[in-house]
Amino acid sequence: MNLAQFFEHWQITENPFRGEEARHDAIFARMGASTPESGLPGASTHSDFEKVLGDLDAPSTSIVFGEKGAGKTAMRLQLAAHIGAHNNASGDRKVFLVPYDDLNAHLDHFARFSADKSKDNPFQSMRLVDHLDAILSIGTGRVVNALLPGPDHPPAAKLGDECVRVARKMPGMLRRDLLLLQALYDTNDPTGARTQRLAKLLRLPSGGHSALTIIALWLGWIPSVALFVWVYFFLDLEGWVLNAGQLGAGVLLILWMALLVKAHLLDRLVLARLAGKVSRQLRMVPRGSRGALGSLARLPRSVLGSGELPITDSDEQRYEMIARLRRVINEFGFSGILVVIDRVDEPTLVHGDPERMRSIIWPLMNNKVLQLTGVGFKMLLPIELRHALFKESSAFFQEARLDKQNLIERLSWTGAMLYDLCNARLAVCREAHVEPIALVDLFEEDVSRQDVVEALGAMMQPRDAFKFLYRCLSEHCANVTSDEGKWRIARHVLEQVRKEEADRVMQLQRGIRPA
Repeated sequence: MNLAQFFEHWQITENPFRGEEARHDAIFARMGASTPESGLPGASTHSDFEKVLGDLDAPSTSIVFGEKGAGKTAMRLQLAAHIGAHNNASGDRKVFLVPYDDLNAHLDHFARFSADKSKDNPFQSMRLVDHLDAILSIGTGRVVNALLPGPDHPPAAKLGDECVRVARKMPGMLRRDLLLLQALYDTNDPTGARTQRLAKLLRLPSGGHSALTIIALWLGWIPSVALFVWVYFFLDLEGWVLNAGQLGAGVLLILWMALLVKAHLLDRLVLARLAGKVSRQLRMVPRGSRGALGSLARLPRSVLGSGELPITDSDEQRYEMIARLRRVINEFGFSGILVVIDRVDEPTLVHGDPERMRSIIWPLMNNKVLQLTGVGFKMLLPIELRHALFKESSAFFQEARLDKQNLIERLSWTGAMLYDLCNARLAVCREAHVEPIALVDLFEEDVSRQDVVEALGAMMQPRDAFKFLYRCLSEHCANVTSDEGKWRIARHVLEQVRKEEADRVMQLQRGIRPA
């Protein structure tokens, strides 16, 4: 017998237990990542999901530690689904989602431009402001991509059909704030051209030199030449008076030339130096100094010398940038920001190293940033960081104040929770009009529901529970023929697979088995 015949008998349209990664799991996608339209967790959600989600009208921080396969990525997708449903039902109380889960580009840029070139751990010098810059880059990019859409740009935030009109009607200060954020943090602008496009869309001056300066650069030579010609050819002057007139013309010409040198050389050198400072500080923003130079050149000169640019490691400047972003998105109906952190162990430069993950995440363990008004962090972290956390000093805990952060020390699953989850997946894989069945119905009558629950409990997490049931189905089909008509899995198959899979899970947790 093969699996296709087994599924056909039970009227199962596809294998419910094939998927192991939530991002690529079609069944999980069809389950809708729970039932966000009702505002309640569904059968596919963990029992702690409601605590992690919190009140979306007042975004808060949650920190979750979980094993590989415990459902962290699924929880991230469920958070996004609930935020989407909340935003569809809300008017001016929407939540602005910042998905901080694809860290590869940010960490690669950091490793190239940071001072720490240690091969053992290139992230030892990671700072809180580096994370704030990366978050601002993602958030700003989602806003700008909505206003200036392009085929090669990442997904944009849903700002509404009238987002351009709303942006143009914002107060002048907010339009300038948005232009400043774009000039600093838009990674999709390698030359500064999008700064000019955005300034035009927002009906702001393009920046650069003032109109008076530009006129002087183009026409500044005329007074000196006119004075020289007038004195030399049209006035009958002699001696020191003629010399004084010629000297005056020369002085005017020198002043014009000095203005040319300042505008075309000195100002560019100062601007390049400023762009270099900004690029060196924004170590987690994957954008070249050419893009920063092009954008800064299109900003008003008053902004460049105002002290608003992040040219130091001061976190107050970054907090002010976050405040700017909040004021801007508030015009589009967003009252809060939710930053979702996931897949910390997956970037190429991290490759699951606990010490590197610790260097990356620990700067964020700061009560001031985790308790920012209107900003919430959902940190879905590998279990290795929980082990590192328990080795920290009391001073670290005083700064992080984890007692305020909705801490979940381990994302654990019971057998009953896994049974309900697998039942829900089984239901999704059958036609709506057929008579419903339960997971235990796939086993022989001498196998009770509690037997299946206990076997799933030994797997401890969804990914391994799916592997266990997949093996039960495969072992059964491999040992019976199609004409025997044995459509239920025998107890001895359940017990054998349970023992082997439980051993595999224990070896995996001890680090002596890859998967």
